[in-house]
Order: sequence, then structure tokens, then C-alpha cells
Amino acid sequence: MENEETPITLTDKAAEMILKIRADENVPEDHALRLQVRGGGCSGFSYDLHFDAPKPDIDRRFTVKGVAMVVDQMSLMYLAGTEIDYLDGLTGTGFKFKNPNVKSTCGCGSSFSA
Repeated sequence: MENEETPITLTDKAAEMILKIRADENVPEDHALRLQVRGGGCSGFSYDLHFDAPKPDIDRRFTVKGVAMVVDQMSLMYLAGTEIDYLDGLTGTGFKFKNPNVKSTCGCGSSFSA
């Protein structure tokens, strides 16, 4: 699935960090990175990333830069076109979402409204 157009992209730095975390945490081979949008946060929605076993009946599966990912259909509506980056600097460390579907964000950087 690496060559098909994917709804979510990763920068090289984000892919590298996800693969490192996966190795450091000894994530089981059958688990993928789950990208999820949850209700809550300062602006109405928040992002959630964790490793999880795919659920074939509800998940879209794809691989980007060697990272196996899954997204449920509801979350995909909000995440389509998103690029995930990893920042490590004076202004903060962590994953940053460049989401074209966002209408506004909060100062915390992890919640949004669509």
C-alpha cells in the first residue's frame, strides 16, 4: 500500500520518530499507529496517536515511509490531507499536525475545531 495515494502524510522526521518509539516500546508486529480524532480539548476536538491492533470492519489501513497506520472512518473525515511532522526545538517537542480541515486551533496546539 506504500505507493497508493494516502490521506495522511508524514515528514521524514515524524516517520523516523514513530519508528523509534515503536522499537523502544516493543510494539507487537500486528499493531499499527492509530490516528484518531476525539471530542474534547479547548477547541472541540483533539488528536490521539497510539499503537493499536487494526479493526478491519472500521479502519482504513495504509503505510507511509515504513509506518503502518490505521484511521477509523469518522476520524478520517477530519484528518484527510493532514501532514504530521515532528518538532524538537526551543519552542517545543512533539508531533505537529498540519491539517487543512481545521477552522481554528487553541494555544495548546493539540486541539482544533473543524
